[in-house]
Amino acid sequence: MVVPYEGQSFSALRRQCQQNGALFEDPLFPTSDQSLFYQSNRIGRVTWKRPKELSGDPHLFVDGISAHDLHQGQLGNCWFVAACSSLASREALWQKVIPDWKDQEWDKEKPESYAGIFHFQFWRFGEWVDVVIDDRLPTVNGELVYCHSNDSNEFWSALVEKAYAKMCGCYEALDGGNTADALVDFTGGVSEPMDLEENGFKDDEEKRNELFERVLKVHNRGGLISCSIRATSAADMEARLDCGLVKGHAYAVTDVRRVRLGHGLLAYFRSDKLTMIRMRNPWGQREWNGPWSDSSEEWQKVSKSERERLGVTVQDDGEFWMTFDDFIINFTDLILCRLINTSYLSLHKTWEEAVMRGSWRRHDDPLLNRAGGCTNNKQSFLQNPQYVFDVKKPEDEILICLQQKDRRARLREGRGENLAIGFDIHRVELNRTYRMHVTQQKVGGSIYINSRSVFLRIELPEGRYVIIPTTFDPGLEGDFLLRIFSDVSSDCKELTVDEPPQTCWSGLCGYPSLVTQVHILRADGLAGQDSDGVSDPYVIIRCEGVKVRSPVHKNTRSPVFDTKGLFYRKKTKQPITIEIYNHNVLMDSFLGQVTLPAEQGEFQQTLHLRDKGNRRDNDLPGTLTVAILSNTSLTNI
Repeated sequence: MVVPYEGQSFSALRRQCQQNGALFEDPLFPTSDQSLFYQSNRIGRVTWKRPKELSGDPHLFVDGISAHDLHQGQLGNCWFVAACSSLASREALWQKVIPDWKDQEWDKEKPESYAGIFHFQFWRFGEWVDVVIDDRLPTVNGELVYCHSNDSNEFWSALVEKAYAKMCGCYEALDGGNTADALVDFTGGVSEPMDLEENGFKDDEEKRNELFERVLKVHNRGGLISCSIRATSAADMEARLDCGLVKGHAYAVTDVRRVRLGHGLLAYFRSDKLTMIRMRNPWGQREWNGPWSDSSEEWQKVSKSERERLGVTVQDDGEFWMTFDDFIINFTDLILCRLINTSYLSLHKTWEEAVMRGSWRRHDDPLLNRAGGCTNNKQSFLQNPQYVFDVKKPEDEILICLQQKDRRARLREGRGENLAIGFDIHRVELNRTYRMHVTQQKVGGSIYINSRSVFLRIELPEGRYVIIPTTFDPGLEGDFLLRIFSDVSSDCKELTVDEPPQTCWSGLCGYPSLVTQVHILRADGLAGQDSDGVSDPYVIIRCEGVKVRSPVHKNTRSPVFDTKGLFYRKKTKQPITIEIYNHNVLMDSFLGQVTLPAEQGEFQQTLHLRDKGNRRDNDLPGTLTVAILSNTSLTNI
């Protein structure tokens, strides 16, 4: 579903203009300095002109759309232009951003149908938004000020940029932005920023090869990729290096390939293939001049047909190839924007997506406060929104993205800086349905940064987990979007209730007076019931009619269960039983059980396994180590 931005309907507005014989003038984005700058004019006298005043034969596209169409202009928005370059290479994606483009194109045969109105679509905070603009573009001395095409008759890039500037508040809001954000806004995908210096790729060939496979997979599945060389000072920004690359500048990755070396038929039987990557500088010039640059002698190692297949040109058009090893040596930052495929009809991996909208809100009551800050704030950290999800496979790759509402459009109000945000993931009891009140086993988390979104890719074993999205400092308010992707549905939901609710039946049926957490740590020396002398054990915890079952542990007599259950108890004198079974194809077999004493407090015990029923006094092989935590305050665990 696509939502009209600020309620403006493209079809209704265009029809109205056509009936009135007038060209559209957008009241929400006027031809004045407020659409250009936050505070003051920085570029002198600007004249807004329609494409017809700049070209005798204007078009959205001239000879199709390509990464070579784009030039940056006077704005520090190479990040946006790099994202547009990536977008231009993906037809399915740009046709989403530029909807029904043939209908929007100038029609020479029906000039009266042109109404000076366009619309473009961007993904914002969980939904696609349709942004309407008029076609008046800012110029100085008859030249477009900002993003423009190589061909003076082509206007798609200038119009897309105007729509994006309108959504962000003004053109100046695009100065010094973030490529990862633009890639997400063009696709609805998930951006993963990577630090190429920190992760040891330069020194570890195996890690480099793994990264190349990941980059190749994202590219082949239609994702968008961008990269840059970090500038460490203001003087470094856009400084040209001896190798021809530019610091502090976003490049679009336009191809990723294994290139076959050699000539003729022999090349097809050789295993020599070079891992290579192609990039484009948004300036449309200034290229890498090292090995495999446009006119370098290395290309003699590649057959003419292979060069043509790769589209190698000897022009200073800003596009160039380099080996992946040279790429890792020279670049410091990489952004992979994955298109998350949730279609069941796809040949490629599909993901199950859970989308949660939430907010950080202050409250004086600790149980109602939802702005507790990060884990440094031990007293208030758990006073944040909490989301529970399940990993249902023995192990699953989970992608988590936390995004805050973009504040750039509100800079005029003095609140334009993004909050520093992040999240922690805790492994919790398998049956937890109420909010956490003490921290548990932290298994992962994102960095904290004042960017629009933070991302984490993590492998998690089967179990139940709670994500706690937070601002870095306590007491800060804002809205967020949490997206969780898994192979199997994670049943993600927000934990909103602190303890079992009191109902009209509580007087008759009783209300819990004790909460107990049972943590099964491990078993040792279990009977080996299978033919190979081992077992496939799992454990069941039973308390007052509630049971919690652990995953199966394969081929072991000493499983590390690390399984927790949480029980709200009305009959506190009733013991808790723990049973261990061996998983079999037809029928599971009993390995032993223990009964926990009803005492309160916190303790850990190693207990011998016993038989069941009439033989419960008999010892069976093995021991079970258990930690118990009980409290009479139901909001203390």
